[in-house]
Formats: sequence, structure tokens, C-alpha cells
Amino acid sequence: MSESEPERPRIRIPVRTKFLLVFLGLSTVALLLAGSLAFVQMDDVGRYALDRSTDLGARAMNDSTAALERNAEESLLRLAQNQAYISNIVFEQVSGDLEIMERYAATIMENPSMVRPRHFYLQDEEPADRRATSLLFLSPGIDAGRLSEERDAAGTMNDIFIPVSATNRHLANVYVGTGSGMAMIYPWTTGLDPACDLRLRSWFSQAVETGGLVWSEPYVDLIGHGLMVTCSRPVYHPEKGWVWVVGADVTVETINQQIIGTQVGDRGYAMLIDQHGNVISRPGLTSGDLRWDASFVAENLLSSENPDLASVAEKMTAGETGVARIRFDDGERFIAYAPVRSVNWSVGVVMPVDEVLAPIEKTRSSIFQASEDTAAHIGSQQDAMKTIFTGAFLGLLAVVALLTLAVTRHFTRPIEELQKGSEAIGRGDLDHRVEVATGDEFEELAHSFNRMTADLRGHVEDLRRTTAEKERIAKELEIAKEIQQSILPESAPVLPGFDLAGFNLPAREVGGDFFDYIPAGEGCWGVEIADVSGKGVPAALFMALSRTLVRASASESSDPVRSILEANRYICMDSKTCMFVTLFYGILDTRKGTFTYVNAGHNPPLLFRAGSSEAELLQGKGIALGIFDDIELELVELRLNPGDTVVFYTDGVNEATNERDEEYGMERLKAFIPGLLDRQAREMIEAIVEDVTAFAGDRPQFDDITLVVLKVG
Repeated sequence: MSESEPERPRIRIPVRTKFLLVFLGLSTVALLLAGSLAFVQMDDVGRYALDRSTDLGARAMNDSTAALERNAEESLLRLAQNQAYISNIVFEQVSGDLEIMERYAATIMENPSMVRPRHFYLQDEEPADRRATSLLFLSPGIDAGRLSEERDAAGTMNDIFIPVSATNRHLANVYVGTGSGMAMIYPWTTGLDPACDLRLRSWFSQAVETGGLVWSEPYVDLIGHGLMVTCSRPVYHPEKGWVWVVGADVTVETINQQIIGTQVGDRGYAMLIDQHGNVISRPGLTSGDLRWDASFVAENLLSSENPDLASVAEKMTAGETGVARIRFDDGERFIAYAPVRSVNWSVGVVMPVDEVLAPIEKTRSSIFQASEDTAAHIGSQQDAMKTIFTGAFLGLLAVVALLTLAVTRHFTRPIEELQKGSEAIGRGDLDHRVEVATGDEFEELAHSFNRMTADLRGHVEDLRRTTAEKERIAKELEIAKEIQQSILPESAPVLPGFDLAGFNLPAREVGGDFFDYIPAGEGCWGVEIADVSGKGVPAALFMALSRTLVRASASESSDPVRSILEANRYICMDSKTCMFVTLFYGILDTRKGTFTYVNAGHNPPLLFRAGSSEAELLQGKGIALGIFDDIELELVELRLNPGDTVVFYTDGVNEATNERDEEYGMERLKAFIPGLLDRQAREMIEAIVEDVTAFAGDRPQFDDITLVVLKVG
């Protein structure tokens, strides 16, 4: 019968009544003496049925419990990793917005022409639209009139506050505070205590002290948003002595509800701790009745009296990923944790163990209760049969034996069905149903068994969907890898008198290294190798941007310095992630036999002159691209003679490590290449990669490996 098909009404006869009817029939044919033998046989059958039922139920429950615990841990760990990934994106967006405000503030300081007169709203003058302007807040004793130049300059920040706040819904406020005691707070608000000196707040003092971007611990907000964390960084104008700090607020309530607001079951929840073990957010975390000038003391998990919890907190602050089972006074809990790399924090997902195991415990109780009821019922019936069949006739033993066999089959068939169901589940057939229609406790036991199978099938379906999603992500990364590899040159140009080859092996699905050959005029070719900071998808995207900009610039000019400087300016304009790229670019003139190059912070290539095993480093002054708009590069020209070989490489070659954390090293590379100088360029690359791989052994590749070899015929 299917689950959706309505159950047909039928007469249910209790086991007691069935036994009574059987033995009443026997009494009509004088089977009183044969009853004793029948009872002995049924007693054995009853014990067998109960033993098998109890054993099968216990084994099924143990297997189900172990599987459910494993599935719960894996699901919680995936949930923690996904939540950490989402949180990382949100906090990186806040940091990126703050960098935009910092650059805008620096631009205002450097360009006084951007400053224009405007009306400044204090707390006692409400504007027509609060989101159209900022609030001018003055620390005690500050006269804004005497600081009009700095006030007007800081007021210009309102032009960047509006779009930043509009594009990031997680921000409560954005503002700039000055060392002179003024602050521009967007959007306009009121209710700030005039006795507050914002220069004494942690977000201001820590930013000035460190000189870079900082995230504050939770504190009570001055504006009235409750608990708050602030991302801030300083901006300086040495000539005028100005010290500004730009900041962006994210409330703990926003973190709880919009960033890590994950409900896990009925009593599970997510939390966030910083690198010192302080709880940044969790459900129910509020400032209570504390005022803005009161110190909020965050809960620190590293100092917990529970040693298991403190141990997990140490792993979380160390940036590890995992799942732990911790005992508390009110029961055990699973804690899955994963790092939020952008802020050096960690996300934890907490769920009570008893909530995970509740379905199993309920089913276990039902099975054991049904087994106990059956045992008691069979026992009472056996006592009744002893009294009824004490004087059964010996002459009809054969008839009683046949009837006993029929009754035995009646009782063992449900047990056999349950056994078949258990074996089917063991084979993975979770659609199997146990069909028992005896109208007694065995039928109830079969229903309990089927409910357990349905619960297991639901959990397996959840696992299958999760696995399919993981495979989809892996497929997308594989496609990204194919796209990135298609960006790199499939083969080197054929240059008369020269042998040129290149190779790229990313450490992950996609990487940040690249090389290129760029036409630079008649008989001239640009040779390029570069390494983007970072790894994975961000580095791959930045690599594609950098390669495109360099190729576009180099295609329009035969001057390496001019080409790379122009590419750097475009990279700085388009880069918002603080990533950079080291690059070596040179132009090979096949007619003159010269190589003119610039080195923008990249590993200097190795030049082996004909007949020499000593390596010369192709060095040049210059820094990586994407850091500063205006850089200087040294132009170096050298002559290549027949038999000369140039080996270009990235740090994935010389910094490859083995199981003992030993680096491959430059000395090993310099000593290995001379033995390859009589081979073709492609063969040299294959030999170098093979040697690096053999050196690393079973150690996973840590960084991208890229090589270009140029040989003069």
C-alpha cells in the first residue's frame, strides 16, 4: 500500500483472541493432551521472534544513529563554510567601501579645488531630507569657524558618503572624524551626546595608532544603534597637519540577522568571534542598558571554564576549519567552524546533539516499546495455553503438530519481513517497505520500521542534493580553468634563429600567473611573464584584467617603459581589491639580436651565455604594478649572441617545498639548468617542471608554476 493510498477499514483481531480461537477449535477434536507439545514449540518461536526483533531493531538504530551523526556533522561543516564565505564577501565589501572613502579623502586633501562652500547641519537643524546630507558634530570646546578650511574640506566627503551608503545595505553609518575634533556623520541624525569627544573612541584611536585599516571590538554606539563594530582607517595631510579617520559602522544586529543570520533546527544558531576569541555576534547579544560612554565587555571563549569550548576557540582563532562535539551542563552540542579570512575572524554554527538525534530516539523508543508489549502479550498467552491444553489427547499429536506449524508460520512471517527490510536498507534500497497486515503489534512494528526508512530516505536525499551542488561548483571551476588556459598563448611565434616556448601550471583550478607574446613591430616581439598576488578565483580575474591591459598598451607602443607605465595606470584605475602584479616585459629584436626589457618587481630571469654555466640575473629597477599610479622603471638593453639562453620563471618554481618544508631554491635552479642547455626550449621546460615536481614529492603544489625559455640559435 502506498503512503498516499487511504487505508481500507478491516477487522483487527488481537493476538489473545487468535490464540483463543485456535485452542477452542483444538478442544472440539479432543486435543487437550497435544496442547503441551504445541506450547513448547510456540514458546521457542516466540523467543526467536522477540530475539530477532530486538536484535534487528538495535542494529538498525545503531547504524541509523551513526549515519545521522555523520550527516549532521558534514552538513553543519558545509553550512559553517558557506556562512564564512558569505561573511567574507560582506566584510570585504565594507573594507572596499572604506578604501574608496579613504582615497576620496586623500584626493580632497591634494586638490583644494574640489572643496566648495556648503551649508552644514548641526543636531538642532534638521534638513528636509536626512539622507541628502551629513551631520556636523563638534567635540566639546571646538569652534568650527576657526577651522573653516578643514571643515569645508571634510564636508566634501558627503559626495562619496551618499553613493557608498546607497550601495551597501549593511552599513548603519559612514563618517569622517578629524584630529581637530570635528566629524561629518552620514546620514544626518540627532540625539548625540554633545559631551562626547569622537577622538577618544576606539575606532578613531586604533586607526591612528596602527596607521592602517582596523576592525573594532563591539561597543555601545553613540547614535543609538546598540552594539556596533566599526571598520576605520586614517588619512593624513602632512603639510597642513590634518589627521582624518574615515569609518563605516555595522551593527551587531545586522550581523546577526543579515550576515550570519542562519537558523539551524529549532535551537541551533550561528555566532562570530574575532581573532582574540571575543564574541562579536550571536543571537541575544545586546548592550542592555549600557550608555555609549560605558565599557562593553565581550564574552571571550578562550577564557571559558569549559576546556573543550576553549580548545575549539583556539582552533577558531588560529583560522582552522572543523567540527567538534562539546559537553555542556544542559547537554552536548555540535560546533562547526570556518574562518572569515578578510577580517581574521571565525564563524561558528552551534546545534544541540539531542535535536539531531531526536528522530532516532523517538523511533528507538517506539521499537523497544513494541517489542516489550509483544513479549508480555506472548507470555500471557503461553500461560493460558498451559492451563487449557494440559489434558490434550496424545492420539492427535500429528494434528496438533500441523496446527502448531501453521501458527509458527503466522508469527515468523512478520519477523522475516522485517529481516528482509533490514537487509534491503543495508543494500541501500531505502524505497523498500515492509508489508505486514496481521492486525496486531507486529503490524505496528512494521509501520515504525517504515517510518524510520522514510526518515533515512529524506536524509539521504538532502545529502544527494548537497553533493550535486558541490559537483556543480567544481564544474564551474573547471570551465573557468579552461577559459583561463585559453587566454594564454597556445604556442610561441616562429622566430627565425630563435627557439621560444612557454608553460603554465596553476596550483588550483585557476591561478594568477601568466605569460604572453606580443607583436611589437616588424621583426620585434614582446615577451612577458607575470605573477598576480594571491591565488584562486580573485587572482585569476585580476590576471585576466592585467594581461588585457598590458597587451593593449604594448600593442600600441614599441617602448617597454611607456607600455608598462600606461598599463600600470589603467590597472590602478580598475583595481579596487588592493591586489598587485609583478611583471617582466622585454622586446626581442630578431634582426638586431637585442633584448630591451623592464622589470616591475618580478623575479629576475636567468641568462646563460654560450659556453658558460654561470647565470646572469636580468635585473632592473621597478616595483609591482597596481600599487601606485606613478612609478619609475629602468630600461635595460642587452645583446643576445648565438648559443645564449634566457629562462623566465615565477616564484612557484624556486619556492616549491617538499614534505620537510625545504625550498627548491635559486641555487638548485641555477645548478640544474646548465645540464639542459643543449636541449630545445620546450624540452628544457619539461625537464625543469619534472625536477621541481620530483623535489616536492607528495607535498601539494602551493603556488602557480610558470616558465618561458628563449634560446638563440
